[in-house]
Amino acid sequence: MSFRLPKLAPSPSIEFPDVTHALREPNGLLTFGGDLSVNRLLSAYRSGIFPWYSDGEPILWWSPDPRMVIRPEDLHLSRRLRRSLRKSAWQVSADSDFAAIIDHCADVPRRGHHGTWITQAMRNAYIDLHTAGHAHSIAVRNAENQLVGGLYGVAIGQVFFGESMFSLQSGGSQVAIAALCDRLAEWGYALLDGQVESAHLARLGFASVSRAEFVAGCRSYCAVADVDGTWCERFGSVRAADLA
Repeated sequence: MSFRLPKLAPSPSIEFPDVTHALREPNGLLTFGGDLSVNRLLSAYRSGIFPWYSDGEPILWWSPDPRMVIRPEDLHLSRRLRRSLRKSAWQVSADSDFAAIIDHCADVPRRGHHGTWITQAMRNAYIDLHTAGHAHSIAVRNAENQLVGGLYGVAIGQVFFGESMFSLQSGGSQVAIAALCDRLAEWGYALLDGQVESAHLARLGFASVSRAEFVAGCRSYCAVADVDGTWCERFGSVRAADLA
């Protein structure tokens, strides 16, 4: 994958190439190499960049144009889902079992590829990010305390960068997004990043913005100081029925 692409040096202190140099096809491919250290990943997200690659490939770094984002207060749930939520006994929590959430996400293929893009190295890297207080998971559980859906991502300043989600029962991932947006809006977050365009995200109210606009937003919103306190405590427990 080295054609026309700059290679990142091993040191995480080395800056990423300017995102305007990303390829148009495949959309957003910017560079390869480097590592998945906490500092490197945080630097990537602040610059509007994220890693995505499969086993057997070098680490690939992406900054697609356009970007799919939403302001947390603008999330839209269908009438059908709202009706079902009114009778739901599901509960939503944060950071109750990060490893389990990322493992469930790894079981679901993404972006049209066979298998999973969440390699063992990626799993370990995001668990390290979670341990450092930057990556967070949202879990949706039924009345029997069984997982029915969830998601994980990275929080920096006033931006939550969504990484992956899953549903074990219909609506599980949508409820996870809804509860996350409810809390993000309450905490004053400016953006939830969905990365690439999809019909599913569009139905929830996500919209495309140019990469330039997104990167400018990251530069501004990621500079805001994180709020003190653990996500587990601050998030508390959200009743799915209250999201209707």
